[in-house]
Amino acid sequence: MPLWQLPSLLNAIYSSFPSIPFSAATNFTTLADYCEHFAETIIECHDLALKMAPCGRLSTCLALLRPTLGEPIPPHLIDRFTVDVLPDVLPEFTPDADLLCDYCLALAQVLLGRSLLPETETTLTGLLCDLVWYFADGLKAPRWIRTTDGVQPCQ
Repeated sequence: MPLWQLPSLLNAIYSSFPSIPFSAATNFTTLADYCEHFAETIIECHDLALKMAPCGRLSTCLALLRPTLGEPIPPHLIDRFTVDVLPDVLPEFTPDADLLCDYCLALAQVLLGRSLLPETETTLTGLLCDLVWYFADGLKAPRWIRTTDGVQPCQ
């Protein structure tokens, strides 16, 4: 990107962040939407310095969400989570093996840097272990099944 375009990019990326108000009173679905917005901005931005604002906002949203995760869904939101027919596809975490390996490698490298707060290091260590176990299970999972019709791929 030419340097002359940088100021307009900065304005486009960051102009919306201060105007997105949220607090501990913001409902969890709105906070989740904001988290998605900030994460999308972070992943689309390739300049480390430019990622700081959306990363900070994401961190704040997550910190507000964390203590509410065990709470029941408020009565006024129950209808939003009620359906007559389940969707064909439910959300699941299914990165391909290459991406999952990259996630594990990146976390291992961050942990090797030893520049984290102890509680952050503990959390990232747990995440690394969970990702590695998920990754290894996927690599070692059966790919085919013997049937009366012969060997078939697992679905």
